[in-house]
Amino acid sequence: MDLRKLKKLIDLVEASTISELEINDGEDRVRISRQTTAPVWQTQAVAPTHQPLAAPAILTANVESSNIPEGHVVKSPMVGTFYRAPNPEAKSFVEIGQNVSSGDTLCIIEAMKLLNEIESDHTGIIKAILVENGQPVEYGEPLFIIA
Repeated sequence: MDLRKLKKLIDLVEASTISELEINDGEDRVRISRQTTAPVWQTQAVAPTHQPLAAPAILTANVESSNIPEGHVVKSPMVGTFYRAPNPEAKSFVEIGQNVSSGDTLCIIEAMKLLNEIESDHTGIIKAILVENGQPVEYGEPLFIIA
C-alpha cells in the first residue's frame, strides 16, 4: 500500500471519533486502531486532596469522610443536577455558617427539565456544602451537613 494513503488513513482515524479502521485492498491489509481511555464507569477515582476546615469552605464529594464535619446529613432525594441558586445571576439559597430552619430551601435539583426545590429537614447551621454548583448528583448522595 502507498505510504501516502496510509498516512491519510491514520489522519482520518485521528480526526474522527472512530477507534479502529480495517481496510483490505487485494492482498494488502491495513488495520489502524487508536488506544482509547476506559469509559468513565470503569475508571478509578483519583486520590482526594486534603482541605483544612478551619475556614468555611465548600467541600466536594471527593473529600475524605474524615474531613467532613459531624452533623445532620441532607441527602439528595433524586438523581439530577445540583444548583445552589434559582438562576445563574441570583445569590445562593444558603451559605456555610448560615442558620436554616426546617422547610427552608437549600438548593435545586434539576431532573428531566423539572426544577425541584430541596428543603431542609433539620434546623441548625450549614457546616458544609458537599457538592459543587452544576454537578450531577445521585440518589442518596450527601449534599449538606447541618449542625
